[in-house]
Amino acid sequence: MCLPVVAAALMVVLAFFLIRVVNWVWLTPKKLGSYLRRQGLPGTPYTPLVGDVKRNVNMLMEARSKPITLTDDITPRLLPLALKMFNSHGRTFFVSLGPVPTIMITNPEHIKEVFSKVYDFEKNASFPLVRLLVGGLASYKGDKWARHRRIINPAFHLEKIKNMVPAFYHCCSEVVAKWDHLVLDKGLSCEVDVWPWLVSMTADVISHAAFGSSYREGQRIFELQGELSGLIAQELKKPYIPGLSFFPTKHNKRMKAIDKEIDIILRGMVSKREAGEAENNDLLGILLGSSSEESGGSGMSVEEVMRECKLFYFAGQETTSVLLVWTMILLSHHQDWQERAREEVRQILGDNINTKPDIDSLNNIKVMTMIFYEVLRLYPPVAELRRSVNKEMKLGEIILPAGVRVYIPTALVHRDPELWGEDAGEFKPERFKDGISKATKNQVCYLPFGWGLRICIGQSFSLLEAKMAMALILLKFSFELSPSYVHSPQIVMTTRPQFGAHLIDPTQAMICFLYFHGGVIKNKVCLCIICLL
Repeated sequence: MCLPVVAAALMVVLAFFLIRVVNWVWLTPKKLGSYLRRQGLPGTPYTPLVGDVKRNVNMLMEARSKPITLTDDITPRLLPLALKMFNSHGRTFFVSLGPVPTIMITNPEHIKEVFSKVYDFEKNASFPLVRLLVGGLASYKGDKWARHRRIINPAFHLEKIKNMVPAFYHCCSEVVAKWDHLVLDKGLSCEVDVWPWLVSMTADVISHAAFGSSYREGQRIFELQGELSGLIAQELKKPYIPGLSFFPTKHNKRMKAIDKEIDIILRGMVSKREAGEAENNDLLGILLGSSSEESGGSGMSVEEVMRECKLFYFAGQETTSVLLVWTMILLSHHQDWQERAREEVRQILGDNINTKPDIDSLNNIKVMTMIFYEVLRLYPPVAELRRSVNKEMKLGEIILPAGVRVYIPTALVHRDPELWGEDAGEFKPERFKDGISKATKNQVCYLPFGWGLRICIGQSFSLLEAKMAMALILLKFSFELSPSYVHSPQIVMTTRPQFGAHLIDPTQAMICFLYFHGGVIKNKVCLCIICLL
């Protein structure tokens, strides 16, 4: 008697899960897609489970197989499907990212509405592995997000950031000194792949600013997060299947092991602070202090503080390093702007490389601010932003059903000629001479750090760090691109250059000709960015 009952129960359970799977993979996506089409919204035909993921990956692979120039549009390499749909279907359309219909919006009024209603259009956190890198404040919703934002805000007030400026100078000047030694060893000029140097420098800054005297442990976190981001980027190319991250695959086991090691390091740092064994004027100390002061010791838990540290470490390091590398690449191509920036730095700081810029000096560097804004427009660190719709919402004339997502292709919006003019694809920092609002005509179409209440909390930190780095570099070096440089932006969590590069001794340029197409030798100090195929 028991066996038939057990078998029947198993059949019921199996039928229940089968219905759930069919509903998730087929019925719900088809129903939601039909609802959007009835409102006149164009979209792609739905492919069960994978949606447009495979198509987008194939388009990415094809785009990355072809070299481009610095004056070419990078959007086909970053968001090929979004660009194709935009060109053929207009400003608003939908695709399927897996089994979820995703409405792409490029209208500034719609973008403003999405970012203004933070409780209705919530951060999309459907991919659990991403939260290993960008959890904490970046992934929280509703009241939990509001509470954490309120607790963390004091850590990024101007007075707090001001205390971190000496750490900026220390780490940036160390890299400049090492480049100087390379040049002295090689002669009057030297070719350097600046990308790994900038990545290491920004990680060093974050390590000092976030963890103070424990910065060496912070450097280990950087190494681990670098490996983790690469593994997660590989997983993001696959269709999202709930629960798959719990399967004991080789990648999953390694990602969990990395996350566990990072937790152990952070927990040890927190224990030292709680025992009073280290100073408390770095980010970790400020977070612990802000939490305690904000709610009498019942603010963020230790685990929550650790998650915020992981987020700040990854996001802060990534954002600044990609901003600096694209700035150096574009200033190499636009020598007139490089010289304008250098002249302003000399006027404000003088010619003495040993001068330590303070926060007031950095804030007075206006030309570099314009350059940074333009670099962030052309090469936004995050090329796409997503939000979830968990209840029926009206967006413009469209009614969005619960269960869909909203997708804002930042890189596409930043280069839209209708929003920025016919010169949208050109490097023209002067468009920001009167600030962002004038450049955008008060439209919400500039989103390098997001917009609205959820705008990146660390943007001032990142821009000041980048200013310090570029000020010291410009005072010491002139730089240009090597003829072998291959322009290759791609998304690996952030917008990075695809290929690596190596330090070349200019005296060996003829020997290296087959590989590097020769070196650049000038009668001045010259850092030439190169890239291997």
